[in-house]
Amino acid sequence: MSSEPDWHDWIRRCDTDEDWRRHEFPIARNKVFLAHAAVTTLPRAVAAAMNAFNEACATDFNGFGDVIREVNAARQVAARLIGAGADEIALLGPTSLGLSLVARGLPWQSGDEIICYRDDYPANVYPWMQLEKHGVRTVFLEPTEPGRITPELVAAAITPRTRLMALASCHFFTGYRIDIEAIGRLVHDAGALFCLDAIQTLGAFPVDVTHVDFLSADAHKWLLGPMAAGVVYVDRRHFDLLEPALIGAWNVSCPNFITRDRIEFEPGARRYEPGVLNVSGICGMRAAMEMLLGIGIHRVSERLLDLRSVLEKRLQDLDFEPVVPGGGDWISGIASYRREGGRPLEEVADALTAEGVVASLRHDRSGRAHLRFSPHFYNTVAELDRVVDILARLVR
Repeated sequence: MSSEPDWHDWIRRCDTDEDWRRHEFPIARNKVFLAHAAVTTLPRAVAAAMNAFNEACATDFNGFGDVIREVNAARQVAARLIGAGADEIALLGPTSLGLSLVARGLPWQSGDEIICYRDDYPANVYPWMQLEKHGVRTVFLEPTEPGRITPELVAAAITPRTRLMALASCHFFTGYRIDIEAIGRLVHDAGALFCLDAIQTLGAFPVDVTHVDFLSADAHKWLLGPMAAGVVYVDRRHFDLLEPALIGAWNVSCPNFITRDRIEFEPGARRYEPGVLNVSGICGMRAAMEMLLGIGIHRVSERLLDLRSVLEKRLQDLDFEPVVPGGGDWISGIASYRREGGRPLEEVADALTAEGVVASLRHDRSGRAHLRFSPHFYNTVAELDRVVDILARLVR
């Protein structure tokens, strides 16, 4: 196997060289992994980067300078991924940590309003709800379809009291993506701030922060990275506005580890990193980001939509109904399916697991069960056909 991969060729190779695919994505040797919207499996390149760092820690010690260089290199790659400056990147995970830093760090006033979506993933709801004890009002969007947050819906909800719009770039259950640019423009035209939970698109679809003030995303989904390594973006215009909610020796200036008489934060988004970082995880995340950038995020997103379309057509023959039908402009690689009658989907999900298929069982607010499939670029049509064949045996 080549030690200098031609990233741009990887999607084609996934379809034409099964031995290579199983080497680079070891999970494919014995499972069909279709749960990247949950917790990803690691590509070999990502695991190798983490293992190399851990081995160096076990066998050698070159000082903290090497760690800082690795961290700063990861900042540069993360900045390229979202169109930011490296000084605007804090390398913190999980996603909820970044969102909570925004919730805890802004100077709220009684009567301020935060707009969010009640049926978003709870990590992007609870931090804002908790501010109600400080007199901040949480306003919930009410779309006509689950997860479909449109610019029109956002525009109708904004009032002169709106201080912050907190949305997910893609709904974890239905797979609807939002128009980040259009919504960001609306929010900024109203004089409010825009906070983005980007974990369900970062690595899968282009994410640009030109019209975003704050962003948080862990690596363990579509970025194909490890848990608890992530990207937090803060627009440099807001460094003085967003007070660091966590304080330590890393984000406050203390030359020679001697406490100064006053707190002076480090420059840039480092001010939001209070202490030692998850460097092993950051090494893995950097390798994953470099891989995805090398392949091309637009090519990855095209692949995801193609795979989703194939799976949806196959499942319709088995009477599975997608919550969000394909073909729209804002669908993603996430698709949840329900089915009337027959074997309960809870049992079907367990049977899929026993057959080596990794998918997700999810429920809507009413408690109705759904199967959620979220393939990544390295999955193949042959794998999807295998899953459909298994489902045909299970539901008929």
